[in-house]
Amino acid sequence: MIVYKSTDWWEALRHLRSSGVIRQLLKRVLWVGLYASIVTAFVIRFDTINVVVDKEFFSFLGILLSLLLAFRTNTAYDRFYEGRRLWGQLVNNCRNLAVLLHPRLAPDDHATRTYLARLLSNFPIALDGHLRKGVRFEKLEAVEPGFIEQLQTVRHVPSRLAALLQEFYEQLLREEQILPTHLLTIQRHHEALLDVAGACERIKGTPIPFSYSYFIKGFITVFILVMPFNLLDSYEWLTVPITMLGAYALLGVEMIGDEIEDPFGKDSNDLPLTQISNRIRANVHEILGVELHEDVRGLADAPYSVVF
Repeated sequence: MIVYKSTDWWEALRHLRSSGVIRQLLKRVLWVGLYASIVTAFVIRFDTINVVVDKEFFSFLGILLSLLLAFRTNTAYDRFYEGRRLWGQLVNNCRNLAVLLHPRLAPDDHATRTYLARLLSNFPIALDGHLRKGVRFEKLEAVEPGFIEQLQTVRHVPSRLAALLQEFYEQLLREEQILPTHLLTIQRHHEALLDVAGACERIKGTPIPFSYSYFIKGFITVFILVMPFNLLDSYEWLTVPITMLGAYALLGVEMIGDEIEDPFGKDSNDLPLTQISNRIRANVHEILGVELHEDVRGLADAPYSVVF
């Protein structure tokens, strides 16, 4: 995820090279410039094409297209922001579980504290992989012998980890380390873990309807193809840069919407799930008083623009 100061224009412009969508956008704009140059040169040289596009009608189409793109962008950003809000809830609930269980566990019961810290911090890391290309089991911490091998046979790893956490709470209740009233409080935060997972799966598994996306892309394509013919009478060779500028705006808004509508990918504008997961791990271990490996602590302290 690109981190920048919104008030610093030059720093924001410096990150143009860091965004894959911007690089791809510039390539498409160059193709549009080539097309506009060919049309302009052919019309000026041979004066054989006499395509007249009513300027008022063309302006009306531009207004309609801008409204569609505004709706498209708002819809995509709503999905992006909801994804970030859900992961914020995950951070809070993992911390709350650690805080609630910390005073209930014996200070000298290092084995139980380590078990809880590793099991709880494994959940966001597993969810990170589940929402992307698959769980990276080497990133998970083993809580007991054969733990990782057991998880590799499970289709939905976050659910399995949540079930193991529930078993841990029930065991604490049987051992009278917690009371039934404590379990009720803990349960509220525990259930939120799978609520977050389910909501993230809903965002990832429900893209913008194809017909809507296809219509927008087709509309933009036709609009850009017609644009040079609408500008030639007034601007001649200036038609080329003006068409490229218009294509940059129209294509850019649509491509950014395509990128951020799935906030759980690994593009430069997607959410830094790995970094958030590492910070949850560090926070949980610290709350429960369990030592964390130095390399993992370094990942948790790194800025969002470093770890994906």
